[in-house]
Amino acid sequence: MNEIINYYNQFDEWGRLEREPIEFQVNWHYIKKYLPQSGHILDNGAGPGKYSMELAKEGYKVTLTDLTPRLVDIAKIKANELNLEGQFEGFYAADARELNMFNDEQFDSTLMLGPMYHLQEENERIKAVKELKRVTKKGGLVFVAFMPRIRHILTSLLFPENWRPNNNMDSIIEFSKTGSFRHADEGRFTGAYYFDIEDIKPFMESQGFETIDLIGSNAGSILNTDSWDYWRDKGEHQVKKIIDLIIERATDPYILGVSPHLLYIGRIK
Repeated sequence: MNEIINYYNQFDEWGRLEREPIEFQVNWHYIKKYLPQSGHILDNGAGPGKYSMELAKEGYKVTLTDLTPRLVDIAKIKANELNLEGQFEGFYAADARELNMFNDEQFDSTLMLGPMYHLQEENERIKAVKELKRVTKKGGLVFVAFMPRIRHILTSLLFPENWRPNNNMDSIIEFSKTGSFRHADEGRFTGAYYFDIEDIKPFMESQGFETIDLIGSNAGSILNTDSWDYWRDKGEHQVKKIIDLIIERATDPYILGVSPHLLYIGRIK
């Protein structure tokens, strides 16, 4: 966990979602589609609170947690800057596997958009989803982010030196079997776990969740800078049509492996 905290202490997670706005727009579209119109939401592993701020703007009561104290402090500052403090029930530095500060069934709905791909051991992943289930009311909705293994295999093949030790086929083949990745370069994204797509729904359902949907958060990431420049040159109305198409097709199971992040939407049985 210290390795993860150190990474996020130097990484601009708020800026990542600004640089990759389609992921946020797709996720937010489906979060809003399924959430009830009001309620108390836990944003668990929220980072600096990008989604929390939007939830607060929409009138939800929000509680925010993250493993990295620096990101929790940033979220407090953001809430203050946006005059949203009154919508927040608390900001906590907390491990997703141990939400001891919360009661059973305390939240109407919950988000967990980061922790699952930092837990490399299955028993740790089970702890995290069990805690999410415990603190969410029966019938409540959950939104959980995953990273698909096949996408990281393809990314490693495309940019091998960016993803060492996946700069040789033996390492890539081993990764394809285990899903566990540890970056060879200090300070890079590491200690990560990538799911086989077909295992996500059974994993969540085995822990007491009813599946509603599984979406690709950003299939548009397949487009490179030149591609985006081409479409921007044709006008922002063309870019909007691309984003609308990506949102519409996000539920297509045949494109899930293209997206670097997936969003599981489920309900507590």
